[in-house]
Amino acid sequence: MSGSNSSAPAGVPTEPLGLTVHSMPRPELDAQARRTHSGRIKMLLVLLVCASPVIASYFTYFVVRPEGRSNYAALIEPPRPLPSLALRTLDGRAVPAESLKGQWLLVVTGSGDCDAACEKLLYLQRQLREMTGRERGRIDKLWLLTDSQMPPAAVQKAVLDAGAAQILRADAVQLAQWLQPAPGESMASHLYIVDPMGQWMMRAPARPDPTRLKRDLERLLRASAGWDHEGR
Repeated sequence: MSGSNSSAPAGVPTEPLGLTVHSMPRPELDAQARRTHSGRIKMLLVLLVCASPVIASYFTYFVVRPEGRSNYAALIEPPRPLPSLALRTLDGRAVPAESLKGQWLLVVTGSGDCDAACEKLLYLQRQLREMTGRERGRIDKLWLLTDSQMPPAAVQKAVLDAGAAQILRADAVQLAQWLQPAPGESMASHLYIVDPMGQWMMRAPARPDPTRLKRDLERLLRASAGWDHEGR
């Protein structure tokens, strides 16, 4: 009415009212989240099923050890996974370290200027693979050179002509962080056994007995027969 005071009564707030808008549930997003969670669970179960033979065989070999059984070669516990080695062929082409996985590896290391001891290890490497008979298709031979010396042509031919072999150059410092010799020995004194997952898991003694070492290798091949097959 005319002349009246139109201001708000005392005690009534003068600020404008604010409204809070709450988002509404979106059923399609909830369903998608449930499907994603379910998919992850299924994927983990599949991976577990695939890995179970590997776990079981390694558990049997490393943990459930029958009384009286002794290994000739030294077991590496825990096994050491393959690092990102900088590998190259003799003509300088880069080779991914991951490409070594998929086969059992018999590894010899040392100078390209291969001496008599080196030649004996390379011969042992070749003979071990052949002595496993029909299982030899699961084994590759690897000669890692730790310097820039070129191997003698006759030695290269002997290694490569036998098949299933690679000669690669590796950085000596990187290699020493993966493979290690027994106390008092050099890295080049041993033959090393690497599993198909790239894990170094056994080291032969220096100047090994081929027959006893063959028995160790055969045990490994039997223990892994359920999950490892010929070829990469």
